[in-house]
Amino acid sequence: MRENKCPKCNSVEIAEGTDFMPIKPLNKKFSMGSNKIYTFCLNCGEVLSIRIENPMKFKE
Repeated sequence: MRENKCPKCNSVEIAEGTDFMPIKPLNKKFSMGSNKIYTFCLNCGEVLSIRIENPMKFKE
């Protein structure tokens, strides 16, 4: 993971985590979806980014 810097507190203590609540395509009712990966500051809790673990599940 590349080094990030928190825009709120300037800390470089950054971590990644997931809430294990998958995001699902609207047009695929029974899809398992994909987890969201959060990048956040360990000092102040600011969320730096949210990305989808497997975006290929959303291609038709």
